[in-house]
Amino acid sequence: MLIHNPAGHYRFLSGIDPYSCGVTADAGWEIVRVTPERWLPWREGFDWIDAQLQQAGLGRPALCAMELRSPKPFSMEGFIQFNQGYCSLLKQWDLLLDGRNPIARTNVAPEVDPPAEVCLHAFSFVRPNPSLQRGTFVVAGAGELREGTLVSQGIIRRGDTSTEAMLEKADYVLDVMENRLTGLGFGWNDVTAVDVYTVHPLEDGIREHVVTRVGPAMRRGLCWHLTYPPVIDIEFEMDLRGLACELEMPAKQKSL
Repeated sequence: MLIHNPAGHYRFLSGIDPYSCGVTADAGWEIVRVTPERWLPWREGFDWIDAQLQQAGLGRPALCAMELRSPKPFSMEGFIQFNQGYCSLLKQWDLLLDGRNPIARTNVAPEVDPPAEVCLHAFSFVRPNPSLQRGTFVVAGAGELREGTLVSQGIIRRGDTSTEAMLEKADYVLDVMENRLTGLGFGWNDVTAVDVYTVHPLEDGIREHVVTRVGPAMRRGLCWHLTYPPVIDIEFEMDLRGLACELEMPAKQKSL
C-alpha cells in the first residue's frame, strides 16, 4: 500500500520500523540522489544532510532514502540495536508518519576497505521539478530475509551457499524487487540503476538469471558491489532506483 507523505512530497511503501520498502516522488517533484566524496560517520552524515537541505531551501521531510556502509555484517541482535539508535534520530527529526518510517534504506558492508564505523554512503531527497516528464523512485535494499521479519530463522537457505541455494536466494530477492517496483507504480523499463550486493561470484547461472529477470533495465547495466548484506548469513541483496539526477559532492560543501 502506498502511503502519502505530504510534508515530504512523496509516497512510500510501508516496511518495518527501520525503513520503508521504497519511495516515489509526487507529480511536479523529483527524487535526487547525492553521494558525498567520502564516507561520513552516520550521525555526522545526518548533520551534513541537514545542512544540504537547508541550503537548498528544503526541510528535513524532503529526506526520503538513506544508504549506509558498515564495517562488517551485524549479528541480528546487533542490527536491531543499531536500528534502535537510527530510528531514535529519525524521531528526533520528526520524520515518522503516524508511527511509520517513510524513509527507504540500504545498509551493506564492503569486503574491501570497509569503514571503521557505520557511515553515510549516499542519501536521496525530494525537490520541485515541474518540467520533469517521468516519475522517480528508490526501491530499498532487500536480501533473502523473508519480508516483515528481523529474525535469523527468516533467512532463506540460511548457511547454505551452494549454487542451488544462491539461485533460490537471488530469485527471492528479485521477487521482492519486482513486487516493490510494481507497488510503487513502475516496471523494469523505468529503472536507471540495478545494484547487486554480494561477495559471492555471479556465475553458475546466477548472472544469467538476474539478467533475464531485470530484462529491459539491463540497457543501463548492472552494478555488482563486492559487499556483504547487513546481517550475518544473508548472502545476496539488491536495490533499484529510477532517477533523472544523481550528484556527487564534497563532504563539506554547503549547497546543492
